[in-house]
Amino acid sequence: MTSITDDLPARLLHEEHEGWQAILAGRGGAYYRSTMTSDGLLILPGRVVTRDEAPAFFQALSPVTSYKLRDPAVVRLNDHAGVLVYRLIAHRGDEVTEANASTTYVFKDGGWCVAAHQQTAI
Repeated sequence: MTSITDDLPARLLHEEHEGWQAILAGRGGAYYRSTMTSDGLLILPGRVVTRDEAPAFFQALSPVTSYKLRDPAVVRLNDHAGVLVYRLIAHRGDEVTEANASTTYVFKDGGWCVAAHQQTAI
């Protein structure tokens, strides 16, 4: 059993970068399909995406060419869950998306899983 320790902010930030790196590499759908909880959701402006819908959703998107996570903060929920909150700046070619984002992670089956990811456009 692994409990949350003082390295939680670094651990969750690492997990979030793993997801964004998968998106940059064109593997976002597969990544989220494998790392989301069975009832996990991506809550995005104008759309809610389930774990099962993630592969098709990411395949239909224009490719992300770069991203930045600004001002990350972590809220500890319990011994096996936390929320990473940050400001997102993502580029798809010349298009720039800025959003406040949060990802709720739970430690399950020996790894960190995405229970919910939410973005609010700024």
